[in-house]
Amino acid sequence: MTDDDILGLAQELAEITRLVDDDDYGATLDRFVARVARIIPGCDDAILVVRANGAMETVAGSDKGFDLVAAGPVVEAATFAEPRRLDNVGTDQRWPTFSTYLANAGYQSCLALPLATEGQETAVLTLLSRTADQFVDTAYDVVLLLTLHAGVAFDNASLYHDSTQIIAQLREALRTRSLVGQAQGMLMRQFDIDDEQAFAALRRSSQNSNTKVRELAALLVAAHHDGEFEAAIAKLALTAAG
Repeated sequence: MTDDDILGLAQELAEITRLVDDDDYGATLDRFVARVARIIPGCDDAILVVRANGAMETVAGSDKGFDLVAAGPVVEAATFAEPRRLDNVGTDQRWPTFSTYLANAGYQSCLALPLATEGQETAVLTLLSRTADQFVDTAYDVVLLLTLHAGVAFDNASLYHDSTQIIAQLREALRTRSLVGQAQGMLMRQFDIDDEQAFAALRRSSQNSNTKVRELAALLVAAHHDGEFEAAIAKLALTAAG
């Protein structure tokens, strides 16, 4: 990528002026991932995976029909907080199972980028290409832009400010996603309901109490840790009924 390419990419990312919009964190993360996939040269798809509480989950980007968390670049990027690149599924022998999954899904190369997050969650943005050796020249530039070192790639102060703000907001979206997911899981166990019903219950309580879903989720998670989960449910009048 040339300096103009890097600057253009930074400007595209800076246009996302507010990632976290009310409680629409799912659309927020999908919008971010779709934007990245569209503007990274040679990138056909992108996926955002988060590891929390020992489990890895795809939180943005559609299911590609293969196991992203098989031993390979995504898991290593999350584990070591370092970028991992697979240039050619046909010649790279480091992760044979993952390479087979990737090839069967129609992809020939990928780049896994760890994103700094607060707390115990680890996020990995994975870029996928149907062409081999696609990210050889762009990897370093992309890493600079998407892993907290965007300022090194360009010297425009306002763009640097916007890019760091975007990263901070992405962190908040990921944190919200994790909290709401934990609260949903607790409600699913409490009421023996599925994830959609649990989220619907959170939504109803949010509306009835005039509290944002993410704030409600944080309250429930904290109450669970303090051994006061059932008391919190009663206080908020949370039920499984529609």
